[in-house]
Amino acid sequence: MEAKKSIGIIGMGDMGKMYAWRLSAAGWKVNACDMPERFEALVEEFRSRVGHPSCTSYTNRAVLSLYQPNVEILRTGHLVSRVSDYIIYSVEAKNIDAVVKQFGPSTKLGAIVGGQTSCKAPEIAAFERHLPSDVHIVSCHSLHGPKVDPKGQPLVLIKHRATDEAFEFVEMVLSCLNSTHVYLTGEQHDRITADTQAVTHAAFLSMGAAWNANNQFPWETARYIGGIENVKINITLRIYAAKWHVYAGLAILNPDAQKQIKQYAQSVTELYKLMLGGHREELRNRIMAAREAVFHTARPSKQEILLKEDVLNQFSLGELPEQRLKNNHLSLLAMVDCWWKLGIVPYDHMICSTPLFRMWLGITEYLFRNNKLLEEAIDTAIDDNTFRHDDLEFTFAARDWSSRVTLGNFDGYREKFEAIQKYFEPRFPDATKVGNEMIKTILAQTRERET
Repeated sequence: MEAKKSIGIIGMGDMGKMYAWRLSAAGWKVNACDMPERFEALVEEFRSRVGHPSCTSYTNRAVLSLYQPNVEILRTGHLVSRVSDYIIYSVEAKNIDAVVKQFGPSTKLGAIVGGQTSCKAPEIAAFERHLPSDVHIVSCHSLHGPKVDPKGQPLVLIKHRATDEAFEFVEMVLSCLNSTHVYLTGEQHDRITADTQAVTHAAFLSMGAAWNANNQFPWETARYIGGIENVKINITLRIYAAKWHVYAGLAILNPDAQKQIKQYAQSVTELYKLMLGGHREELRNRIMAAREAVFHTARPSKQEILLKEDVLNQFSLGELPEQRLKNNHLSLLAMVDCWWKLGIVPYDHMICSTPLFRMWLGITEYLFRNNKLLEEAIDTAIDDNTFRHDDLEFTFAARDWSSRVTLGNFDGYREKFEAIQKYFEPRFPDATKVGNEMIKTILAQTRERET
């Protein structure tokens, strides 16, 4: 560790705090700040708490129980920028330009600056626009949430404007996360995150909106319990338990994401119309063409599927019914249709995949590579009206989310997200607990099958 060098963090939300605790636990001096009105609360938090869940969950508790964080909370980003050798902007993507404009000119001579936003185009543009020319730019993005163990998770590193020495320093600092480093350009990052996250988020956001519109808690009805349904419910609640801007920034500021979310809404709509019209042959031909393009051409069928039903059944928020109820799985059919229409091969970016994407791809693959289950979904779509009203609300929701994203409506996105969030809030603790175990189990199994 280089003597006397310190790390700055501007923005102490959930991810900013996670970085602060972990970097300080690794021995680095951390200078941090947030909004002025949060100064006193942050000072007290870091003064009074010894050890922290983000550190102790996955590391040596006995050691960290004796650990006092070396984090100094400063009043403004000017002070953080002035004294820190490596500064990380951990702020909302929509605010990155304004924040860098305010604090960037105070950056220490020759320092390294990076950001943690989910969309790199506006972040890097802000750095180029507002930072002094002597500053190195090395951006990063941990592809997981603050409550997920970063060990083995993808950590994207972007050497945009930096010497080899500066880049190596960033790698050394972030090595304490024990993540898997992935080296990309800003453009590559935005395309890949769109491919692996944008439509995934749109699907689960739409499920939550549909259940809310029907005044329905899905874990209280037998048709949404067991197997694939467990993943749908747990991930939907996990997304709505997070902060709205985590998803809004990626969706609205990333042009590739906008395009994909729009196509997903179109795929949902077109498939639903085929179901309503009873067009069995046309629906089946379209689904099979998508399956061939995404799964058979892109991934040899002899490979073992990522997930199995016996694993999925372990993680339920309700009691398993005696007999599994049939579902047309419109959300999954539309996902593969969307990938097919856009020419996306989801396996190409597994090294950058988030835990949510791995699970979503896993259950999608489980459906599409199980001939009996896929044929059952098609028959159910045409012959069974049980899910018609749910699918109608899901279609409305997918189109509505797409419209808000296309219009760049952050306020509208937030309003809808937080209204649904409030509806599901009572079950977040249970969903988080079950979801964490599900992620841990499923990721362990998917890694075993990929090695």
